[in-house]
Amino acid sequence: MRKEDEVLHKEIKLFAEEFLKKTQNKEIQIISHFDTDGITSAAIIVSTLKKLDKKFSIRILKSLEEKTIKNLPKDKILLFIDLASGSLNHIKNTGLKEVFIIDHHEINKEIPENVKIINPQILDKQKISSSGLTYLFCKQINPDVKELSKLAILGMIGDCLEKEIDSLNNGILEESGVQRKRGILIYPSTRPVNRVLEYSSNPYIPEVTGNMKGVLELLRETGITPEKGKYKSIMELDEKEMKNLTTAILLRNPKIKTKDLVGDIFLIKMFNKLEDARDLSAIINACSRSGRSELALQYCLEIPSAKKNAELTHIKYKQNIITGLNFVQETEKIQGKGFVIINAQDNVKDTMIGTIASIISNSSIYEEGTAVITMAYYEDKIKVSARDVGKRGRNLKELLESIIDFTGGEVGGHEHAAGCIINKKKERDFIELLKKNLEIELVKI
Repeated sequence: MRKEDEVLHKEIKLFAEEFLKKTQNKEIQIISHFDTDGITSAAIIVSTLKKLDKKFSIRILKSLEEKTIKNLPKDKILLFIDLASGSLNHIKNTGLKEVFIIDHHEINKEIPENVKIINPQILDKQKISSSGLTYLFCKQINPDVKELSKLAILGMIGDCLEKEIDSLNNGILEESGVQRKRGILIYPSTRPVNRVLEYSSNPYIPEVTGNMKGVLELLRETGITPEKGKYKSIMELDEKEMKNLTTAILLRNPKIKTKDLVGDIFLIKMFNKLEDARDLSAIINACSRSGRSELALQYCLEIPSAKKNAELTHIKYKQNIITGLNFVQETEKIQGKGFVIINAQDNVKDTMIGTIASIISNSSIYEEGTAVITMAYYEDKIKVSARDVGKRGRNLKELLESIIDFTGGEVGGHEHAAGCIINKKKERDFIELLKKNLEIELVKI
């Protein structure tokens, strides 16, 4: 085991010991994020605490706001998962007594005395998901949880960390029984290729994504034809078909690199069937972003009644994403050198605007290093999602933090993928400050 892995394992062991000590005869309030990493983390902890016969309740949140923290119970042990690293100042000021955090997001404040935290950002910044950390923590408090390791891998893939598998993550992978194969990274690899191409958003394929006519034209070019009225799945394509399909996609989106289009496909057994991990992640995200986080959690726990409902929710969500992409492509944008601001207002749901930003940043529409900032209304607020094309360029988290200092709001995320929530009344001020700061950043670059 590498030295940095040993350090993390030691920290997790101490954290687990303290957690078991503090939670004796006390109720635990779990608060987790609503994306795949957060949901799989929640499923891991729920399953583990049930085995230990611990009393707990759970909340799934799309963001952790100051008012939410203020209203948390003071008489329970609080366990935050996949969030709270950016909210330490609010936690410090609320009088909460016992707080535990398992997270991997950036920390920008001092850790309060009442907070125990596991976060690689404090140590050597290892690339590991919250679900991976949660699994390692759960192994410490109950070694009999190896069947949950597949959820840790699913959360890791949901957070796009499959290419960062190091010795620590690989240990979890070995325990999980998850299968790994090489292929085209369009998902789900287990479904007919024509349907997969139609709904492909990562990568986004110009004139193919959302366009069945374009799909059929591409398949004709590659020589892939239906057999008995049905197309093969990605996994069933032979070497020549795979090569032709790869070439056709690269020609339509020249900014995609071959190494990003061909790679490892992870197959996870869920509901007694091998499924593409990226599709499982998409189903979980679709449920949460459609306001059904409880369904996403039930799906991860493999509750039979959740399967069909989750899959139907995913189908509807994909259709909404295509509608949202079409709107964003046609709407007027605020553009400058190296940035684009897309204010969808109430034309795209706030729960989808981050996905839209990610799809656009992975497309061939804008040059590498371009900052893509999308905005959408929800209630009396605005959800802002920012992405760097090619994961290169400005530090978007720092950029948003500098603006929030003036407008107020909550910021979270990473250097090249960040977001914030602001009051709708500050919309004009936010956009003006954003433009000004983006232009200043350009001069610096």
